[in-house]
Amino acid sequence: MASINLLPWREARREELRRAFLSILGLVVVAGALLVLAGDRIVNSQIDGQKARNDYISANIRELDKQVAEIKDLQRKRNQLIERMRVIQELQGNRPIIVRILDQMVRTVPDGVFYTNVSARGIDLRVNGVAESNNRVSSLMRRLDASDWLKDPNLDAVRAAPLYGDQANTFDLSVKVDLPAKDDGSGD
Repeated sequence: MASINLLPWREARREELRRAFLSILGLVVVAGALLVLAGDRIVNSQIDGQKARNDYISANIRELDKQVAEIKDLQRKRNQLIERMRVIQELQGNRPIIVRILDQMVRTVPDGVFYTNVSARGIDLRVNGVAESNNRVSSLMRRLDASDWLKDPNLDAVRAAPLYGDQANTFDLSVKVDLPAKDDGSGD
């Protein structure tokens, strides 16, 4: 009877399966490497795209910040102009009042008294002047107190002034502006 040896066939089959396994394993490793490489490329391209969008947004934010700074500067300038306009309007509105106050200052000056300096700060007037005597200063203060536009005269200092005469005095006084409640605009 003939003897059949099946062992080499089994070994050849085993070798063939092993080669197929190794080639499939190689293909899987190559496919896995390609997938990892493709995934890395996709993720990197998405990261680059997001960086580009972030850079675009940052550039626009910087541009908008410049525009906001310009707007704030324009608003500041606008507010300054509005304040200047308000001051000008206030001065225009107070012009007749200033004339009236100066007119009252002139009307209240008695003979023998003259002013050397008059300054105003708000409703307070500071008056420096020379009087022939203390009685003239008292008369000036009474007249200032009796005025419709001036009130509360306060004598700050009286000093002898021999340059102007034997009894002459220099004086410093302050008086407040008192606007009448109703001005008819007649000029009296």
